[in-house]
Amino acid sequence: MDAFRTRARRRALRCAVALTGCSVVLLAGCSGSGSGSDSGSAKDEEGSSTTQAALPADAGDLQEGYLEVIKDVLPSVVQIQADGDLGSGVVYDGQGHVVTNAHVVGAAKTFRVTTANSEDELSAKLVHSYPEQDLAVIRLDEVPDGLKAAAFGDSSKVEVGQIVLAMGSPLGLSSSVTQGIVSATGRTVTEGRTGGGTGATIGNMVQTSAAINPGNSGGALVNLDGEVIGIPTLAATDPGIGDSAAPGIGFAIPASMVKTVADQIIKDGKVTGSGRAALGITARTVVDADYRPAGVAVVEVGNGGAADEAGIEPGDVITGLGDADITTVTSLAEALASEQPGEKVTVTFTRDGREKTVDVTLGEQ
Repeated sequence: MDAFRTRARRRALRCAVALTGCSVVLLAGCSGSGSGSDSGSAKDEEGSSTTQAALPADAGDLQEGYLEVIKDVLPSVVQIQADGDLGSGVVYDGQGHVVTNAHVVGAAKTFRVTTANSEDELSAKLVHSYPEQDLAVIRLDEVPDGLKAAAFGDSSKVEVGQIVLAMGSPLGLSSSVTQGIVSATGRTVTEGRTGGGTGATIGNMVQTSAAINPGNSGGALVNLDGEVIGIPTLAATDPGIGDSAAPGIGFAIPASMVKTVADQIIKDGKVTGSGRAALGITARTVVDADYRPAGVAVVEVGNGGAADEAGIEPGDVITGLGDADITTVTSLAEALASEQPGEKVTVTFTRDGREKTVDVTLGEQ
């Protein structure tokens, strides 16, 4: 599909995954339009229908569980068209609010939305986009009869090995479902800024083996209790093999953060408390004599912010935060993503060629 190939190139985003030391490229899952077809019943060589082999009792129970979850949750997953690009969204409440990714809405203010139960397009408007966490809320102009809000679960209870389903519109194929497991929790991932990426550093992401393809962004990662535990946002490709897909590595924003951001946007029209730790500085990456990243130079210190209160000054070069080595602005953002506002951390920096440390009580972004 040409639309997929074009969009995939636009959405190639580089990330650093905390604790692993690996570097991958991420595809944010917006896609151009596309369509799919039903596979139909199985046929033998004569052209007659064949009978599916009986499933073992446990497998049959699991299949019934899948079917029940899909029947329950899929009607709450919508397709969103913004400026010619397709993404997904999840119905958040009965008032027509839909949560999705900020990179899905982009710079658009109006959208066309298609629900799982109808081919009719619904109009919607942007309530607010919060690129810092790659989340946004839009609202349907008219709420259709039977619109069902999804149930959001407690992402703190998500466990590695848990079976999950990803629901959305990969490659424009609306109401598609893929299956996998939670393969890791607590990942910190940084998007690039090219091709529509927000540049967000997102902490505590859920890593999953469920296929996350262009168009899945903003959809639902669902457990077998029928609860949304995350919003699929990024899928990985491997730059070592020509940016081909890296199977089984996708990331979803945890439901707890989705609820925190969405509730504030719906109530106040903006995010009033991000829960994201901050130093209160403007900074840039500096390099050493061999042009290797060597730290983060403080360009400006916000009045009354965490760094200001701790005595950090413009010109200081930050090289450590807690136990994390800081070599780039991205590594600083990733270190901060694992902390909470109000926590005290030790910041290591150089001033006039001398290394210093100071305890900083973190502020909020």
